[in-house]
Amino acid sequence: MTIAYAVVDPATGETLREFPTITDDVLRGALGRADGAYRHGLREMGVAARAELVAQVGALHSERREDLAAIIGREMGKPVAQALGEVDFAARIYAYYAAVGEELMADEEIEVAGGDGSAVVRREAVGALLGIMPWNFPYYQVARFAGPNLIAGNPIVLKHAPQCPESATAIASIYADAGFGDGAYENVFATHEQIEWVIADPRIRGVSVTGSERAGAAVAEIAGRNLKKVVLELGGSDPFIVLGAQDLDALIKAALMARLSNAGQACTSAKRFIVADELYDDFVERFSAAMSGTSAGDPSEPETAMGPLSSATAAERLEDQVRRAVDAGATVVTGGRREDNFFEPTVLTDIAPDNPAAKEEFFGPVAQIYRVTSEDEAVELANATEFGLGSYVMTDDPAQADRVAGALETGMVYVNTVAGGGPEMPFGGIKRSGFGRELGRFGFEEFVNRKLIRKGKARA
Repeated sequence: MTIAYAVVDPATGETLREFPTITDDVLRGALGRADGAYRHGLREMGVAARAELVAQVGALHSERREDLAAIIGREMGKPVAQALGEVDFAARIYAYYAAVGEELMADEEIEVAGGDGSAVVRREAVGALLGIMPWNFPYYQVARFAGPNLIAGNPIVLKHAPQCPESATAIASIYADAGFGDGAYENVFATHEQIEWVIADPRIRGVSVTGSERAGAAVAEIAGRNLKKVVLELGGSDPFIVLGAQDLDALIKAALMARLSNAGQACTSAKRFIVADELYDDFVERFSAAMSGTSAGDPSEPETAMGPLSSATAAERLEDQVRRAVDAGATVVTGGRREDNFFEPTVLTDIAPDNPAAKEEFFGPVAQIYRVTSEDEAVELANATEFGLGSYVMTDDPAQADRVAGALETGMVYVNTVAGGGPEMPFGGIKRSGFGRELGRFGFEEFVNRKLIRKGKARA
């Protein structure tokens, strides 16, 4: 049996454990169980009961937080403090949806023009869903997809990243231990070829993908041919626009967090720092010093602020991107060197519009800094990308904040904050960053059938 899923410690390169891929017959059995859970188990359970089980899933994440954090440290190199934070955030997502699930699923009355009878929109499940999840936030990504959909009554078939089989197994165990029956949550170690026919299977009613543009496009193409709804959360090259700063030290701290959290391996990391001319020199000097003062270390040590990149492939790709950027005229202010899977925090300046760095997503601890002379130039540069996921605006002028936020072509804008997300906040992008939303009310309704029930006046 082909081995495609393995835990390879990125800090050491050691292969710790291997998992076999699922067979076609076992995979078909998982789809059958998921379809059965949709038609019987989850539907018969009711919203309140499903919410209670999702609450238990969150509680078990909190109970097992240290073990769960250690797993992703081994799998993808996340420092333990950040790993614990991810587990805690996942637990909050489950708790949030468990608390508001009945409200989100409640019938919505519609006033009928002329008063002829009544109308109501009833929210119902659509069926089993396929989730294709990434390696960079193994617990959080699953929570924001599976939690709300299980409350809605949609069973989950979950295909995790090949480098995260241990955390995938731990999540599946939590769902089972929480009391979800067969088919409600099916973890599958499937190949790309298997996923193609899973998407086409009529028992799968929708697909959610978090990953690369290439993966999203491939899945959307198959789903489109089979008339399946898709939610895509893809790449990003988020701008961090600095137009004003009464407290530059606090701003530098926020910028550092926005760029280096998870070693810069997040779709919504700040990647392009667009700085007003009068602040540019000070920002470059202080931010570069802060970047160079952050060193990578053992993810299992509590004081480690940054771990290795997730794999040798990721480190090699980032190294190549920096080399090509420099060859095209960029200046390395600090960093730029790689040692095995560890990559120095790096600052690049002097990036021309035709430099490949201006168009690519850097998935790692590399920051690009651009100088602008006006608010309009900052907005134009921020929008000069095919991505449109998140963005950050730093200014002391509330009117300017509103203007710039309104002009940015992104799905999310964070003004004077780098930690503004939450379970109640919708998450998603536009342009090549994907479409659809997760989290909050908008994410909850992506895979819900809003069924109209229209009644005429009773006949005498």
